Amino acid sequence: MADQSNCPGLLFVWTNIDPLHEADFNKWYDREHVEERIAIKGFVVGARYIASKAPRKYLGLYRTDDLGVFTSPEYKQAFAHQTPWSVTNFGRMSDAMRRVCAITVESGIGAGTWLAIIRLGRLPQGADLATLADLGRTAAGRDGVIATRLLEPDAALSTPLPAEPAENRLLDPMLLVEGTSEAAVTAAAEAVAGELGIAAGEIATLQMMWRLQSSEIPQRAA
Repeated sequence: MADQSNCPGLLFVWTNIDPLHEADFNKWYDREHVEERIAIKGFVVGARYIASKAPRKYLGLYRTDDLGVFTSPEYKQAFAHQTPWSVTNFGRMSDAMRRVCAITVESGIGAGTWLAIIRLGRLPQGADLATLADLGRTAAGRDGVIATRLLEPDAALSTPLPAEPAENRLLDPMLLVEGTSEAAVTAAAEAVAGELGIAAGEIATLQMMWRLQSSEIPQRAA
């Protein structure tokens, strides 16, 4: 596969939240956290998603120029010095999943309002990654699909969140399918899953809530 050091990066944070704290959690994400992260040098765009059919309700995706951003002084400073509001809400997460991934293969361009996630469910062996890449390219040609992205987690950078067990974490590759409707991404994802022998019930589908580009932040646009 591609040299991961030259690939775009993606911070992937998927979690549940206690309904008692859900309003504050969403306010924190919408009024502080996404902008705070996208303001870090090397971050390009961030987006929030809410589950339609998924094991966790909320997903945050943050694209970076490359994986080196996650070892930069700016990111280390932000990661080591979380705001009090962040500390509170990280502590309220449950069944959290944090991955720092290389986007090793992309097919299509743009971002769809609907997202399907297919996890391989095991560490890749043999031709698994090449097969996922080929299936992603085929899926990107389907009607209603905007783009597909193959994510390969980096073990060293994918440190767990407080609500995520540190042991026995499966850092399996994922294929993201983005499109214009839930039906389109579901059909494409089911075709991919069928080729891989993955049950259709393992596919997650989510809808975009909103997104923020770094160029939209005044201090970054100047």
